[in-house]
Amino acid sequence: MKKTLVLDNNFGKFSGLTLHELLSYETIQNRIREMAESISRDYKDSVPIMIGVLNGSFIFFADLIREMSIYAEVDFIKISSYANETMTSGTVRLLKDISCDITGRDVIIIEDIIDSGLSINFLKKRLEGSETKSVRFASLLIKEYTKLDFDIDYVGFTIPDKYVVGYGLDLAQKMRSLKSIYYLNQDGNK
Repeated sequence: MKKTLVLDNNFGKFSGLTLHELLSYETIQNRIREMAESISRDYKDSVPIMIGVLNGSFIFFADLIREMSIYAEVDFIKISSYANETMTSGTVRLLKDISCDITGRDVIIIEDIIDSGLSINFLKKRLEGSETKSVRFASLLIKEYTKLDFDIDYVGFTIPDKYVVGYGLDLAQKMRSLKSIYYLNQDGNK
């Protein structure tokens, strides 16, 4: 049975809205195991550098790397395009760059969600001139309408155009700790 949560007064203009479970913790974990198996197969003769996109990817990233049967190096990058809203601002800002040398290395960018494609396009362009051996992308979620000029190599779930929270995804920096992924009902029906 799908769960629902009602946002309390800590959520300001969103208080009173209902969250509906989209993906259960068990469903997420099963898919992560499958993704980890694919990555482990593809990189069985390599030690890739996996770069998590902060803040949202940290839970997915941790679970994914623990399920892999290969070694990998870890780094993080932090970008922002939402500014505590439910719609992208249309501008990507780099808040923290990677610290590792990716020259001649296999790189896997780990995202929590690909929505408009703005952030992932920014990251792709940023890495194109870095003389990497390869760059691939893994995302737990991708919205069904997202159009990109390149493939996302590892996708957990394709989801409808809804604002989602939980399992690392936030609403104004809250809700990341929810084990399942929920969508925010913003159509006026509480």
